[in-house]
Amino acid sequence: MSPSPDVQGVFVIAPTPFHEDGRVDESSTDRMTDFFVECDVTGITVLGQMGEAPKLEHEEALAIATRVIRRASVPVIVGVSSAGFAAMRTLSRAVMDAGASAVMIAPPPSLRTDDQIVTYYRQAAEAIGTDVPFVIQDFPLTFSVVMAPAVIRRIVMENASCTMLKHEDWPGLDKISTLRAFERDGSMRHVSIFCGNGGIFLDFEVERGADGAMTGYCFPDMLCDVVRLSAAGERAAIAGA
Repeated sequence: MSPSPDVQGVFVIAPTPFHEDGRVDESSTDRMTDFFVECDVTGITVLGQMGEAPKLEHEEALAIATRVIRRASVPVIVGVSSAGFAAMRTLSRAVMDAGASAVMIAPPPSLRTDDQIVTYYRQAAEAIGTDVPFVIQDFPLTFSVVMAPAVIRRIVMENASCTMLKHEDWPGLDKISTLRAFERDGSMRHVSIFCGNGGIFLDFEVERGADGAMTGYCFPDMLCDVVRLSAAGERAAIAGA
């Protein structure tokens, strides 16, 4: 089930549990998945930065994603960022066949100009298949790639398979406001916006038009409460959430 552009809530970022010898800890992965579902999250995102995806071989990455997808009763988004489109396509098709809802793509640090960023996402969408829903991962503090709102608008409008933005710019409140203004004036179609940074600015981000959180957090049930209360305009109740 592909994430709807109108989806709201919390897509919790999952770490990858390891044994001391470096093997993936499958039983801990199962317990983690069950815990997230019990917290009433909207969905789970695996193989992101917190999931230490670069440390995994293809077979390991696919096994982790498949394990979570099969165990979870909520949509699962899978990070497929890679140095090459061939590896990205292989993992994307495999996890979608396993039942993933969408994939998440981060820009490589080598991108510098607006045109390079837009072209990269167009080529990535073509490489994985335009039938595969994808999430833009906007995290300039880690990837050193700055996406202005107009660049995100171009990516969204050029790629019908783009359904969501993982917004992790800092400060980034004005970016959210600008993107929602693009939607209101008709220059950009609607996509869901989920925010990271540990939920530090989550109540303000929801006020600006964000749909929820996509971040790693020890208490995802509390994040769910913050999103729900913020959307309802109950700011005063958040302190007790």
